[in-house]
Amino acid sequence: MIPQLTNSQFGVRHVQCFMAFLGIAIAYCLRVNLSVAIVSMTQNSSSSADFPALPWDESMKGTILSSFFWGYCLLQIPAGQLAEKIGPKFLLVAVVFFGGIVTVLTPFAAIHGGFYWMVFSRILQGAAQGFCYPCSNFLLSKWAPTPERGRLFTWVFNGGQFGTLVTMAMAGVLADSRWGWPSVFYVTGSIAILWALAYSYVGANSPLEHTSISEAERKYIISTLPSVSSERKAFKTPWRSIVTSGPLWALLISHCGQNWGFWTLLTQIPSYVNAVFGVNIKKSGFLSALPYASSFIMGFVFSAIGDRLNNRQVLTRTASKKIWNSIALWGPAVALCMLAFAGNYEVLALSLLVVAVALNSAVNLGYLSNHLDLSPNFAGTLMGITNGLSNITSISAPLFAGFVVKDPRSLLQWQIVFLTSAGIFFVGNLVFIIFGTAEVQPWNSPRGQRESESEPEASPRSE
Repeated sequence: MIPQLTNSQFGVRHVQCFMAFLGIAIAYCLRVNLSVAIVSMTQNSSSSADFPALPWDESMKGTILSSFFWGYCLLQIPAGQLAEKIGPKFLLVAVVFFGGIVTVLTPFAAIHGGFYWMVFSRILQGAAQGFCYPCSNFLLSKWAPTPERGRLFTWVFNGGQFGTLVTMAMAGVLADSRWGWPSVFYVTGSIAILWALAYSYVGANSPLEHTSISEAERKYIISTLPSVSSERKAFKTPWRSIVTSGPLWALLISHCGQNWGFWTLLTQIPSYVNAVFGVNIKKSGFLSALPYASSFIMGFVFSAIGDRLNNRQVLTRTASKKIWNSIALWGPAVALCMLAFAGNYEVLALSLLVVAVALNSAVNLGYLSNHLDLSPNFAGTLMGITNGLSNITSISAPLFAGFVVKDPRSLLQWQIVFLTSAGIFFVGNLVFIIFGTAEVQPWNSPRGQRESESEPEASPRSE
């Protein structure tokens, strides 16, 4: 029997999720800041006359920007394991604080250390941020009640879109100010340090460890998460069961398909529109922010609808996951197919980009929250596995586009890129539809302990 606490009542769980949202947003600030600042860092301008222009050619800039992902992919699985063993709070505080320090020191590394020190600093930044998604995912397994899971999960991971939006707007202004491009790193790094200090005070690993949460809210949260065990620290990770799990492989393939298609959209469409239509999206603050803004807004719309349908038991949780995942992956696939044959219609091409990214925000209700469904006790490890491996496709998609598109004005070459990405989107979701599930897996309790009550296929009502 769920305690008489409605999911509309503001509580400690919302504070915890809001802080996690800010943590993800700040992580993306530290990730994206260089993408904007590197333009000012490598060219002379009146606004940055007091700061040297760094002698990096296009190849060197590409290496610096991509080096973040070298570190990012490296520690995903260990991050999930550590979050489950020692709790996510300490790790989030440590890695965001460390990332803030590295960011504040970035101008010094760039000016006095040169190219190789800059690459090293970005590898360190990526390694630190490799902890953010697995830790946040495991945190949600403790704090997000099932009737509210869609909204809280979307809120936390929408931090990535929010952080990107803020950084794109703020970094350009700071770089062009009298404080020059170093101010981009000083400001974003300082914000990260302040967040880490604040979260060390207000954060908690779970409702059981929070000192000021009401007993009614604590019982409400715990009673709706029956598949989460407080004895997770004593569990051994069932690696054989995880590696041979069909639903996890379906989740991984969907994650890989999503990353390939998503990064094709966000990295190649600006080049396509510029080459074919002569419109520089990157120089237009409105046009460059529009896809992220549409994704941020629609994420909340989809999550509100999804939770309402689940709480009314309109669909089974497995069916709900597959429907939302289809919207998120097959919607952009259709948009990419249309884009391949859009011809010289500029407005249509830009509209398709915005629609595709907006529909893609439904991933929060699809595969991206499926780790919590399959195994709440190992949600951090599962996120580490899929997020680490799938980022290989994040790197591969732009490389593939660069290999295919030799003449940016060739519609045929762009068609190959778009149709390939649409096909990968399609296959990723098709595998998830056939083999995916939202049922808790038997290896969630590896010691053979049966849960006191198994999580139902349909979400409980939020009475």
